[in-house]
Amino acid sequence: MTPDLECADLVKQFGQTTAVDNVSFSVPPGSFFSILGPSGCGKTTIMRMIAGFLDPTSGDIRIKGGSVLDTPPNKRPVNMVFQHLALFPMMTIAENIGYGLRRQKMPRDQIGRKVDEALDRIGLPGIGGRKVDELSGGQKQRVAIARCMVLEPDVLLLDEPLGALDLKLREHMKVELKALQAAFDTTFVYITHDQSEALVMSDQIAVMNAGRFEQVGTGQDLYYRPDTPFVAGFIGEANRWKGRIERAEGSSLEMRTETGLAMRATATGTLAPGDTAEIFVRPESIRLAATAEALSAFDNQLQGTVTSILFNGAASRVLVQDSVGETLEVTLPQSGEFATLKRGDTLHIGWGAAQATCFAVAA
Repeated sequence: MTPDLECADLVKQFGQTTAVDNVSFSVPPGSFFSILGPSGCGKTTIMRMIAGFLDPTSGDIRIKGGSVLDTPPNKRPVNMVFQHLALFPMMTIAENIGYGLRRQKMPRDQIGRKVDEALDRIGLPGIGGRKVDELSGGQKQRVAIARCMVLEPDVLLLDEPLGALDLKLREHMKVELKALQAAFDTTFVYITHDQSEALVMSDQIAVMNAGRFEQVGTGQDLYYRPDTPFVAGFIGEANRWKGRIERAEGSSLEMRTETGLAMRATATGTLAPGDTAEIFVRPESIRLAATAEALSAFDNQLQGTVTSILFNGAASRVLVQDSVGETLEVTLPQSGEFATLKRGDTLHIGWGAAQATCFAVAA
């Protein structure tokens, strides 16, 4: 099956600065693909090259199998939704959605039908006569998408479209966007610095750093099986320790941390005794117990004192200071013996080597 979008060996340089450094990826038809990374990593530059607003220094961009490098932006089968939605306040909702169709000289009755169909698909039937300033932020977001989708693009590009919304609305719109993508059955390419947005909505995520893709995979792949220290630290929360490898047998290893703790972990890549490495452990992988005996099945055990409890509903965490003064973050069970945990309590914590991912790092 021909991908809806392919970028091959894409490079973009601005003078002596390389903003995009030999990036290649493909997006299957009808999928939701996100590019996730910190500000300045090059993700918006990729989006602008796909849209045709920037020319790549080298490489190719193909849509439905055909190169679009020589195709101007207004002729490419893509459309783009920006963070600032740029809806026309002097127009009605129907006029906003039908704007591109009028530019294409489509007959008025066909425009009306397409606009009505689009309003139905975004769950806002019958509001075509209203003005933009009468809508909520989430409704404006859906209208901006409908304005693009009536033009039937092969690929819809979304440049951090939820960034201007408040937290509650962003959470709601993550679900809405995924539902809209499925309703229109169109390929979405989404860029964001918000890991939660990418994890919730995407079929595939590319984690970008300093102009390159560190890893491309599903949210589960990136969270549970990161390829690099950057991905392990950028996706989700993690406890981390740096130290030197003391023993390595296949993927099983032992490390001595900089503070003197001995830890067992699972290697990612090749590691040997003497190598500098870093271990990552997710807060939800750590278990709490009142006694060390209760954690005898775990490869790693520590004793610590509760310094803070961060209540956040289902995602509450407890901060525990260990014997050498380091603070660990542990997911707090919402019921059972630890439901009444308080600051100053002493407890034992443990985790398995399989839940501790270890990477080689520069000394």
